[in-house]
Amino acid sequence: MVKINELKKGRGVLLFACFMLWMSCSKPVGGDGGELTGVGAQAWSEPNPYGMVLVKRGAFAMGMAENDTAWGLFKNAKGISIDNFWMDETEITNAEYRQFVYWVRDSIIRERLYDPAFGGNELYKITEDKDGNPIEPAILDWKRPIPIEKRATEDELRAINSVNWTNPITSEKKLDPDQMIYRFAIFDATGYALRRNQLDPAKRVRNTDVEIAPDEVIMISKDTAYVNEDGKIISETITRQLSGIWDFLSNYIINIYPDETVWVNDFNNSYNEPYMRQYFNFPCFDDYPVVGISWEQARAFCTWRTEYLKRSLDGAHRYQLEPYRLPTEAEFEYAARSGRSENKYPWRQDTPVGDKDCFLGNFKPGDGNYTQDGYLTSSRVASFAPNEFGLYDMAGNVAEWTSTAYLESGPEIMNDINPQYYYNAAREDPYSMKRKVVRGGSWKDVGQYIRSDIRSFEYQNEQRSYIGFRCVRSQVGCSKGKK
Repeated sequence: MVKINELKKGRGVLLFACFMLWMSCSKPVGGDGGELTGVGAQAWSEPNPYGMVLVKRGAFAMGMAENDTAWGLFKNAKGISIDNFWMDETEITNAEYRQFVYWVRDSIIRERLYDPAFGGNELYKITEDKDGNPIEPAILDWKRPIPIEKRATEDELRAINSVNWTNPITSEKKLDPDQMIYRFAIFDATGYALRRNQLDPAKRVRNTDVEIAPDEVIMISKDTAYVNEDGKIISETITRQLSGIWDFLSNYIINIYPDETVWVNDFNNSYNEPYMRQYFNFPCFDDYPVVGISWEQARAFCTWRTEYLKRSLDGAHRYQLEPYRLPTEAEFEYAARSGRSENKYPWRQDTPVGDKDCFLGNFKPGDGNYTQDGYLTSSRVASFAPNEFGLYDMAGNVAEWTSTAYLESGPEIMNDINPQYYYNAAREDPYSMKRKVVRGGSWKDVGQYIRSDIRSFEYQNEQRSYIGFRCVRSQVGCSKGKK
């Protein structure tokens, strides 16, 4: 009996020893046991952006693969690789851009409801914080809704109507385009990262790894804007000695209303007045691509769209969000050609007209015959079949702005990974330096010029009846490679 108890005790000690050994192996004492175990980052799944398609990373030959002597075009194909990015399925429409315009309009009205010059209504002021402590001076209550005109007081009605303009001859009442001003700032993260721009002189290293003299002066250029006493927007590019991180922040004030006169000014000796009056404001054109938008206005829209989305996210994820932006020239061509080097168009065949004379896009089919494809000018977005990526109107309908500055050499000078050439033209720069790449061709172009491998340009402050845009956004986080 004694031997049995001793045996049981021996087994208990052995089991306890094995358990402790297992614990020491599977869960190191002291948290990590002195071993390198890593610290994981906080996980966050990016929601699929509404109305956008994920263009998956890949490689293709950018540019023309063969000479086209009939059009004076020469091969310049270059192999490049593109990372994942989200892209709008269609061009930005009148209805979508109008949301931006109305947001600016409502912001102006709110500020005037708060302004003493318009009555300074106390209802639109916040005088206490959430704990009941006084706020001095009071701040504007952005959450309070704008009153309906029928119920508005005299002062409120004056503020609401102050953004409208009445034609003194025709008595037509409409939104005043000159007042639709959007203020925004852009931080130059690339400029801030460059070694030559480091705030600490010891970190400024040349290609030869020779440190720059500590007393060497680094000059930085930035854009700034203000409204003068006459109410005019003054935009300037200032150059000054690098002094801090704020030198990489540029401020802009942009009139964001589309230029409705482009329908008259783009076409000499034509009667296009109805388009000038109707295209942006009539509901039947809601789903048509917005036009009369400069590159500068398109960039402002991207900035506003980013800030508008950030308002719906919590603090932590707000800063993880990649901003909306215009596509690079390389991204647009890659997306238009469905990532295929052999594609001259968004579709696989080498002509813009398919079987049984079926038109694959909106362009100018014949000499003076714009209507053969079913449309006189632009068409409702997504009127034609999408490409293999699920993107509509990547050729024809309206040409589209990219973020890339135009140089004749183009992709030849760019890197072969996420190629981009960006130049922020200063006000005093020659006009030729203010060109931006435009891609895709439009409803007024013949079939040759809506090819996906054809480059063109427009000046960044110009507005045209045949140029629109769409947004892209880099994908948040990483993706698994191919196995």
